Amino acid sequence: MKSLLAHAHVVTMDDAGTEHPDGWILVESGFVSAVGSGEEPAADERSDLAGAVVTPALVNTHHHLYQTLTRARAPQGTLFEWLVELYPTWARLDAEAEYAAARTGLAELALSGCGTVFDHHYVFPHGEQGLIEAELQAARELGVRIVASRGSMDLGESNGGLPPDSVVETLDAILEDTKRLAALHEPGPGARVQIAVAPCSPFSVTRELMTESAALARELGLRLHTHLAETVEEESFCRERFGCSPVEYLEQLGWLAEDVWCAHCVHLTDSEIGLFAEKGTGVAHCPSSNLRLGAGIAPVRGMLDAGVRVGFGVDGSASNERSDLFLEVKQALLVARGIGGPTALTSREALRLATRGGADVLGRDDIGELGPGKCADLAVWRTDGLELGGAADPVDGLVFSGPHRVDRLYVGGELVVDAGALVGADEQEIARLHRVQARRFAT
Repeated sequence: MKSLLAHAHVVTMDDAGTEHPDGWILVESGFVSAVGSGEEPAADERSDLAGAVVTPALVNTHHHLYQTLTRARAPQGTLFEWLVELYPTWARLDAEAEYAAARTGLAELALSGCGTVFDHHYVFPHGEQGLIEAELQAARELGVRIVASRGSMDLGESNGGLPPDSVVETLDAILEDTKRLAALHEPGPGARVQIAVAPCSPFSVTRELMTESAALARELGLRLHTHLAETVEEESFCRERFGCSPVEYLEQLGWLAEDVWCAHCVHLTDSEIGLFAEKGTGVAHCPSSNLRLGAGIAPVRGMLDAGVRVGFGVDGSASNERSDLFLEVKQALLVARGIGGPTALTSREALRLATRGGADVLGRDDIGELGPGKCADLAVWRTDGLELGGAADPVDGLVFSGPHRVDRLYVGGELVVDAGALVGADEQEIARLHRVQARRFAT
């Protein structure tokens, strides 16, 4: 069946930066078969978008879905202070709570125009099972793509790490469970579920876990992810424990490579940015979280100029409080200009990082762009609201006036959001059940 979306400002995010001010998109069997303007092709059904802006669905490259259960904690804490306060609470996590948390975070993301979500889950309390499976169930129900990670921590307080011993695991248990979950990974275009390998951070995992995780991921054909260079405290920890900077530590471990992306990367030197570009290592930029925790502002302009692959992440909802990826589009634009002036980042560059940039970071060439053969993952943004009245350019107007609730979101050609409402679930019911679970973590 062929579906035609017509009369829209289509932003393709292709290499040429093609836009069709009065364009159309033809969708067939979950993929885009044609994009253009002028004479419309034949289709079984046609939707007139009345001048809306259509972009690729946004791509989120870093999140912790479970953290929707514990928002607004340690509001004046640094990263380390915030973690020390929250780790004991997260140690009570189970699959029922994880499912409610994931549905909430994924619903928020979908309503912000996000069609593909990476989640970095690294808290596995002793004896609890089915946490990753709960996330996957929530993603299937809502209709979004998910890249779930088998995160890990094995460096507890008793051995000089930050997390309590109750949430760290043994190396063998981590690797065995990673192998089990790897069977769920879908390769190839249109994959709905993928798995990544993601030891948490230099201050919560051992050197052995980092090296063994990388070896296993490469054996299984999975990508690698970790937190890196988020705060000055992390820099001090690495220099005291390893005798080098966080980036130098990763280089020693063979982690700077094309199959790796790192979250945050706030505190990078110019030479380290050059090393990321040389090695092909990607970055998940999480501006709201970095500002919330007072960690600093990542040097994104310098990264882009050097050729580093960059995408956006909302980060966990306990250090951002919103799973809204369009908010990060505007936030990234503003913080870049705050340190680099009004030409530091354009609205189209920011939007590209949220779509094509995120796809590149996740190693996917089937999403993040609207063109023949790409997944029909589309975000439709209305332009007739109060906030866009008088905008001279629809893309500038969209980004500068954001964030927005998406009008329609298609994933694989299927409606996930329609008229600003979830199609596969009831938003109020998700919120109600989430509050039931969140009360368990209130103290």
